[in-house]
Amino acid sequence: MISVDNLTKSYGARTLFEEISFKVNARERVGLVARNGHGKTTLFQMILGRVAADSGRINIPKNYRIGHVAQKPAFSEKDILAEAMRALPPNEADHHWKAERILAGLGFSQEELSRPPAHFSGGFQVRLNLAKALIADPDLLLLDEPTNYLDIEAIRWIERFLLNWPHELMVITHDRSFMDRLATHILGIHRGKVKKIAGSTERYYTRIAQEEEIYEKTRRNTEKRQKEIKLFISRFRAKARLANLVQSRIKTLAKMERKEKLQKITSLAFFIPSLPHRGRHICTAEGLTFGYGTTQPLFEDLSFTLNAGERICICGPNGKGKSTLLKLMAGGVMPQKGALRYNPNIATGYFEQTHISSLNESRTIEDEILMAHPDMDRGRARSICGMMLFSGDLALKKIAVLSGGEKSRVMLGKILATPVNLLLLDEPTNHLDMDACDALLAALDNFDGTIVMATHNEFFLHALAQRLIVFQNKGVAMFEGGYADFLERVGWGDEAPGKRSPGHAAAPGGLSKKELRKKRSAIISARARTVKPLERQMGRLEAVIADDEKKLAAHQKAMVEAAGKSDSERMATLAKAINALEDRIETTFDQLVGVTTEHDLSKAPFDEQLAALEGEA
Repeated sequence: MISVDNLTKSYGARTLFEEISFKVNARERVGLVARNGHGKTTLFQMILGRVAADSGRINIPKNYRIGHVAQKPAFSEKDILAEAMRALPPNEADHHWKAERILAGLGFSQEELSRPPAHFSGGFQVRLNLAKALIADPDLLLLDEPTNYLDIEAIRWIERFLLNWPHELMVITHDRSFMDRLATHILGIHRGKVKKIAGSTERYYTRIAQEEEIYEKTRRNTEKRQKEIKLFISRFRAKARLANLVQSRIKTLAKMERKEKLQKITSLAFFIPSLPHRGRHICTAEGLTFGYGTTQPLFEDLSFTLNAGERICICGPNGKGKSTLLKLMAGGVMPQKGALRYNPNIATGYFEQTHISSLNESRTIEDEILMAHPDMDRGRARSICGMMLFSGDLALKKIAVLSGGEKSRVMLGKILATPVNLLLLDEPTNHLDMDACDALLAALDNFDGTIVMATHNEFFLHALAQRLIVFQNKGVAMFEGGYADFLERVGWGDEAPGKRSPGHAAAPGGLSKKELRKKRSAIISARARTVKPLERQMGRLEAVIADDEKKLAAHQKAMVEAAGKSDSERMATLAKAINALEDRIETTFDQLVGVTTEHDLSKAPFDEQLAALEGEA
């Protein structure tokens, strides 16, 4: 295990995290979450010893091996297998079968193992580096976006492989379903601090929201009380008869902690404008066939009808034609055979990963958005920049200095510049962080038009797909049903129909649907018996606070009236009552915070059981 103690890292005036501490214990699989640019990769680099801390330390046991995936190719062997075997531990130097198994799982065919690494694309070279990291079998494995450059079959294979990982693991990924199925714990960097919890990303974000809600409520109550005390002091400082009460208030005020208001965190949230479409059909494909040159066609005799408002997802291994099919639908290439007939009133928005290279690096973000549509004005362009988190002067940044994720947001922003009724999206989640992926999913869900999207992200497949175009077993076909239906009836690769990935496994122990419902009902009943009394107690405490705050407001109003009449006896009585009410409100609120925390902790195990059961079912 490793431990991090009071670690601080800043770049100039910007602090990524300050005095953070956490541990990664034996065999924990930790998902690291934070917004892009908030320190995830920097923390990995610090654990690897490549970036120095401003203060604090990372404690790593002697002879503890840390593995990671090199992003730059540096190969020295004559073929893929020999290069992969270089990573084998010294006592396993001749275990070629271990290297072959991992390479096969990541999509390398038996024939490709004898080819030189330099003959492969950049994506497959990154896969080779990933294979070497797995083959090395380190004590701690650091994976930064391991699903990039992997197709859906390889993603599902590496998920199964890592679920059996016998050591420690830390992973960064934008794919929420991949992280939730894999991680035993979530470690989040938020507002320069870290929090580590057992469970899923949903539980982590729920906990953060609850804690911030309690903090803000406490802060507002504290500020309200401080104002009331200051008002009392200013009004009655000169009154000799109330000198003791005034001095007591001054001491109370000095002891009260000042809580800073939480800064609002801007989230990516946008609306995709749609054009109305009258009619049922969008397009009809008849016998589509396409290939490059004289090679075997990527797909043959593909026919389907696309209806208005549908969400169709294209999925399957890399290199089989998913992106090409989208390009054909966008008019970028023509079919060798067959025809694609569109309704004449269709307006198409097309997002393609390679289009990032089409951005003019000498332009600003604002200029790129302006150039997206002839009717675009600067005010609308600035608004779109703001929705893509390029507000203010950030909209004037040059394209040349942007990261891959920022360029992807610019491409999405250009789609917002023109209302459309058909969206063609090729892996839109690449380079986006988890928050941005959530915002994109919400925008797609609210889009009134039709969507055709190629993706390996199973979270999006489960959430959006009504039908699937599946590339599999050297063919392509339309699957009539959602992604869960596909997994149940067909499955991927060597997975038998109905055998899902670990997070979507069939019923535990082979339980029937009736038994699953019975088990779910038992969990819900147990949760209700545990948390309902706490919820009733929370309600009673909230009612007591509300009632006391009304009484306090009435007493304070009466105090002002008594002061105007110089009724010192009445003022002294009211002061005691006000003091007692303030003390009681503070005590009751402390009780409410305690019960709320107990409620959350009591509810969490049942929610985890239900989430696991839902995933398995």
